[in-house]
Amino acid sequence: MELDHIGIAVEDIETALRLYCDGLGLELDRVFELADDRMKIAVVGSDRVQIELIEPLGEDTPVGKFLKKRGGGIHHICFSVVRLEEAIRELEGKGFSLIAPPRRGARGERVAFFHPRSTMGVLIELSEEEGE
Repeated sequence: MELDHIGIAVEDIETALRLYCDGLGLELDRVFELADDRMKIAVVGSDRVQIELIEPLGEDTPVGKFLKKRGGGIHHICFSVVRLEEAIRELEGKGFSLIAPPRRGARGERVAFFHPRSTMGVLIELSEEEGE
């Protein structure tokens, strides 16, 4: 299991891009919308780390509700795994609570999320490595 990316909830992607790209010198990889999840994502990073800046496209979305309740900041931490189903079983055996069955993520990969109640307040995402 390796760190894949950190998701950060933001009110406005353009403002966040000025901070992360202009201010911190990270490179913009791409910006896209996930219509089904009603969010806009900007992927920024360097050779060593990727960050997803996540702007909700509505207050009634999960990220919109997160921003309303907590304000901007770290939304989730994602780890890449080789075999998603096996990793899910292992973590559930250790007391982690899966939120919903695996689904397709922003890059088309299979992902699963574990509830913050079971992970010391942090939403944890697992992402299956491509080709698996």
